[in-house]
Amino acid sequence: MEKKSQFYLQAQKYWKTVVKKKYSSDCADLQLQIDAHKRLLNIFQAGDYYFLLFDIFNGEITEISPEMESVLGYSPEEMNMSLFMDSIHPQDKPYFLSFEHQATIFFNNAAIDKIGLYKVQYDLRLEKKEGDYARILIQYVLVNYEDRNIYHSFHIHTDITHIKREGIPRCSIIGLDGEPSYYDIQDTASILPSYEIFTKREKTILKRIVEGKTSQQIADELFVSIHTINTHRKNILDKSNTDTPVQLVKKAIEEGWV
Repeated sequence: MEKKSQFYLQAQKYWKTVVKKKYSSDCADLQLQIDAHKRLLNIFQAGDYYFLLFDIFNGEITEISPEMESVLGYSPEEMNMSLFMDSIHPQDKPYFLSFEHQATIFFNNAAIDKIGLYKVQYDLRLEKKEGDYARILIQYVLVNYEDRNIYHSFHIHTDITHIKREGIPRCSIIGLDGEPSYYDIQDTASILPSYEIFTKREKTILKRIVEGKTSQQIADELFVSIHTINTHRKNILDKSNTDTPVQLVKKAIEEGWV
């Protein structure tokens, strides 16, 4: 049996606070999870990405999509949670523990019917197989939960190295379907609802801007005029105190606005 590091065991202590027993059914395959949680893809793709399903009780990756290899260089078969945690940059490991701790505190105090309405989002530097580091945006929602037992989290990990090369990791818990968001969480005391600077429509457009879509593409998707989209874009730039789309995307990632 593989010996777990103290770093791994500490994280597992946090995970075990949200699940007391093993999931009794077989997990659906990854594609079914993706299909069942399409609304989660309020989760955005601002770069190369892969999906994974995490078994919280066992502290292990259950399934992972083949895109892992193009992002980090590892095949799905060779990646497990120990390797994943070993790949975290040494300076980012305390942030990982803190973020997972804050997330478990949050979900332990959330109403059971609200658990699926939040997305955890934070960034870390992960070492790729060839040795250099990539900045990975980790986004996940909780799935398969009942009676205060949360069995799995469903993740998308996106390479945002081209957007954020420097800076400390940031964590947010983002409300879906109108729930409040909690930005830049540092400790338990900072898990307080954050002021939303953007309207719901502006956040919809901002997500598409981060994904690199043009005003015309956004207008076509939302069935509005390009003039309407350009007006929203100007308002988003003004509210975010940025001058260019590049600055906006970088700040949106850093602040956890999407």
